[in-house]
Amino acid sequence: MGRHEVIIVGGGIGGLVLALSLHEQGIPSRVFEASSELRAVGAGINLLPHAVAQLAKLGIAAQLEKRAVTTMESVFYNRFGQLIYAEPAGRAAGYPFPQLSIHRADLQDILATAVRERLGSDRLHLGHRLVGLRQDASLVIADFEPAQSGDTLSIAGPVLAACDGIHSAARQQFYPEDPGPRYSGVNMWRGVTTWPSFLSGASMVRAGWLKTGKMVIYPIRNEVDASGRQLVNWVAEIETPRHRMWDWNRTGVLDDFIWAFEDWKFDWLDVPAMIRSTPEIFEFPMVDKDPLPRWSFERATLLGDAAHPMYPRGSNGAVQAILDARCLAQCLSEFGCEPEALSRYEDLRRPPTTEIVLANRVRPPDLILQKVFERTGDRPFTSIDSVISREELAAISASYKSLSGFPKTSRS
Repeated sequence: MGRHEVIIVGGGIGGLVLALSLHEQGIPSRVFEASSELRAVGAGINLLPHAVAQLAKLGIAAQLEKRAVTTMESVFYNRFGQLIYAEPAGRAAGYPFPQLSIHRADLQDILATAVRERLGSDRLHLGHRLVGLRQDASLVIADFEPAQSGDTLSIAGPVLAACDGIHSAARQQFYPEDPGPRYSGVNMWRGVTTWPSFLSGASMVRAGWLKTGKMVIYPIRNEVDASGRQLVNWVAEIETPRHRMWDWNRTGVLDDFIWAFEDWKFDWLDVPAMIRSTPEIFEFPMVDKDPLPRWSFERATLLGDAAHPMYPRGSNGAVQAILDARCLAQCLSEFGCEPEALSRYEDLRRPPTTEIVLANRVRPPDLILQKVFERTGDRPFTSIDSVISREELAAISASYKSLSGFPKTSRS
């Protein structure tokens, strides 16, 4: 293992996109993943047009579109099944790239396959947990604990990028007093099930509100059986003080949340039946962390959730990690594998991600649902126009798009 190779800690979306982006720039790297196998944590994921544009530059757009659902519209409903607002998404909205809804496992498989094919299988090291790092004037040395050996493996390189998630070992070393995740007051349950298509067959639905129960529902894979059904991802969110902060992806208990959605039987979707058809349900808290004052320390930096964990709202978690990776690779190409490149990367990416973390706490992408919930007193409406104008609805939507980095002006 050469000392000229960038060390990437974490084989998730951010780490794999970084490896491919560095390869594109002619910069060698190696990826070290703590898990002994690449397991996709989570279920569905939305790739917004500006993230798909970056992945297209890596030459994997065709594979993504083949396995994903090309999202056609974003729709908002109250818990009575009444339409509040609908708008086209991705190419249907005039963007040059689609919005793609995909199973996280499919996305990770496409990225890992590309890394193995382009960099070589020997550049992706599974079962290597970071236990420490140190630096000298010209190198960063990372100490890994291999799963199949009790001996510590020390790897040296010019730069280290920690893409190892919300429980990042590198972040913990830089910030030993880091208080850990900050609970939002919202607990979440999620699942993936096979279900007949609904609405357009490519709709991303946000419905209800957190105080009485909110759902996000969208298909992530087409024609999964002989009946032409889809794989559908759903997330249920309810305000509650009950959570277990560090117990991630535990098995969810149906009775803990199904009560909030028992009467969600609309002409376009029977929500409780869909939930009950789900073979495996997971529960997890909606958390983030306070923004950091600094990501980079000489030759080591943080990326994705290691740098800026944010509420899973607005499809921003993976999207921002992808943008981080692309930016870091470009900075390393321009400035070389030197601390100056990491400083430039941080200057470009820390301010916008900090803004998103803070905005998600007070001005979420589903603010539309909150406004209607409050103005109607959680009751059905006769006409949405008497509750909120289309101009206000469109302005709320446009504001969050601009914050996330894909305003209308980015269309072409």
